[in-house]
Amino acid sequence: MVRVNASGLHYRELNAIVRELLDNGEKEIELHDVCGQRYIGAGLSVKDAVIRIYGTPGNDLGAFMNGGKIEVFANSQDGIGNTANDGIIVVHGDSGDIIGHSMRGGRIYVRGNAGYRVGIHMKSYGDSVPVLVIGGFVRDFLGEYMAGGLLIVLGLEKDEEGNVVGNFVGTGMHGGTLYIRGEVEDYQLGKEVKAEEASPEDLVKIRPYIDEFCSFFGAEPDEILSERFLKLEPYTHRPYGKLYAY
Repeated sequence: MVRVNASGLHYRELNAIVRELLDNGEKEIELHDVCGQRYIGAGLSVKDAVIRIYGTPGNDLGAFMNGGKIEVFANSQDGIGNTANDGIIVVHGDSGDIIGHSMRGGRIYVRGNAGYRVGIHMKSYGDSVPVLVIGGFVRDFLGEYMAGGLLIVLGLEKDEEGNVVGNFVGTGMHGGTLYIRGEVEDYQLGKEVKAEEASPEDLVKIRPYIDEFCSFFGAEPDEILSERFLKLEPYTHRPYGKLYAY
């Protein structure tokens, strides 16, 4: 295991150090005193590599990941897991906006809350299904233009108005599934999605991801699953089909 002090390092310098360590066969890297450096772990392709981050990384953490694991022992900023294909990102805090943007595979677990447009443009690709689990609440436009994958919001913490999600949930959604633990009012939903109570089969489907979430953060899966979940899916795979002339 190699420990790197990131204090005062420009993001390009820090990322060059990380890439060199990985190229030289290092499998475990700890980054300490991280403060806003962008693109950490971008393009990570070493399947058994682990990057542990102490401090708050900047935008696009783990963008274009193809494997490995990144674990953040603080909050994270915007765009984590942008266009990821594989791998795991674990955040022991809150996260910012557009996390999981255009994910095509891999898994992201956030212990706390997340910002706006979480899961925008998530999509399945071949046999790869991206999974994004948020432990707390999220802001507006959850799952916007989502085309595939699983997005799970556990609502273990609620926002200042007592909500688990913001407004415009699933706007433009045309694939994938949202699971939300707690209540969501009709006015919070985008016009493209329908909501129903999750079935026992649905809970079996998401159980492995709840178990993995709890293994990272010390929660109890049975306690989480004992509460009501809503399942949201799009009405159609072509919500804007009538806008086109073909």
